[in-house]
Amino acid sequence: MTNSNLARTLREPAELVAEHLAPAAELPALERVAARYAVAITPALVELIDTSDPDDPIARQFVPTAAELEMQPGENADPIGDHPHSPVPGIVHRYPDRVLFKLVHVCAVYCRFCFRREMVGPGKESALSDDAYRAAIEFIRSHGEIWEVILTGGDPLMLSPRRMGEIMADLAAIDHVKVIRLHTRVPVADPARISDELVAALKVDGATTWLAVHANHARELAGPARAACARLVDAGIPLVSQSVLLRGVNDDIAALSDLMRAFVECRIKPYYLHHGDLAPGTAHLRTTLAAGQDLMRQLRGRVSGLCQPDYVIDIPGGAGKSPVGPSYISAAQNTAPGAGEAGAEKRYRIVDYCGDVHLYPPER
Repeated sequence: MTNSNLARTLREPAELVAEHLAPAAELPALERVAARYAVAITPALVELIDTSDPDDPIARQFVPTAAELEMQPGENADPIGDHPHSPVPGIVHRYPDRVLFKLVHVCAVYCRFCFRREMVGPGKESALSDDAYRAAIEFIRSHGEIWEVILTGGDPLMLSPRRMGEIMADLAAIDHVKVIRLHTRVPVADPARISDELVAALKVDGATTWLAVHANHARELAGPARAACARLVDAGIPLVSQSVLLRGVNDDIAALSDLMRAFVECRIKPYYLHHGDLAPGTAHLRTTLAAGQDLMRQLRGRVSGLCQPDYVIDIPGGAGKSPVGPSYISAAQNTAPGAGEAGAEKRYRIVDYCGDVHLYPPER
C-alpha cells in the first residue's frame, strides 16, 4: 500500500474499508468476524499490502474475511491441546525438557489463521496476574528437568523492555534453565519496537537467548524488518524461523523458496514450516498434507540446504509435533546380494529431488 500515511494500527472493519483493504459490501460480515476474533494490522504491514491485488498474500494473512464464520468438522478452539498440558495458568508442559510460558494474550497483529485465536485479543485476559506469574515461575523452578523455557502468548515482545528484562532475569536465575526462547511476530509487524533497550533486555547471564521470528511471505522481510532482525543477530541472539503453510500465501514453490532464502539472507535459520492447525474458521487458508509434502520435495532440490525447514504438524489433542515431510527411502523388493548374511545390509530405494529412483547399496 504505497500511499498510506497511517500512523496507527487498524482495528475496526470500517477502518479496513476506508483504507481499501476490504470491500464496503463485506462490512456487515467483517463486523461479525471482528466481534469474535481480534483484528489488528500495524502500519508496517499495511505499507506492504498491494490494494490493487485482490489476492495479495500479505492481506490474506491479516485482513479478515467472511470465510472465518464458516466452521468445519474437526476444528477446535484448542486445536493443539494446550489445556490438557497446563498444570498452572500460563504454563504448557507437553515435552519433558521444556515448557511454554504464555505471558501475555495480546499481539501487535492478529493472524487470521492463529491457532490461539479464541484465546487472544481484546476482551480476553491481557496478561498473567502477579500471583499467576509467581506460580508459573515456581513451577519451572521446582521441575529440574526443564532445560528450555519458550516465551509465547500472544506475543511476549509486546511487553516493555523493563518488564521483559525482569522476566528474563527471573528465568536465568533458575539453575536448570539454560535456554530461553521467544516466539514473536514483532520484528515483522512492528520493527521499530526492536529497540536497543529491548535487545539489551533479552540478553542475560546464566541462560542463552534464542528468538523465533514468524513470517510467511518474503515481502514481510522488507527493509525495516531486516534491520530489526540484524539488531538482534548483531547483539549475539541467534534467530530461527517459524512459518505456516498457507493457501494463497506460500503454497507454491516460488513463494516458499523466496521466503526461505529471505530468512537465510537475514541470518535466520529456517526451523519450522507448520501445517495449518484446525483452528475454527481457518479452512480457507489450510492446504492438504499431500500438497505440503510435494512442496517440501520440490524445495529439497531447488534451494540450499540452509533453506530447508522441518515440515511439521501439531497433532490435535496435545500429542505434540511430528515431522510430516516426504520420505525419500523405502525397502527395495530385491535385497542386495548377501543380504541374508549376518551384518549384510538390505537394499533400499532412494528417490532424489528430481524423482529418479536409486538403489542403495548400488549393485556390485
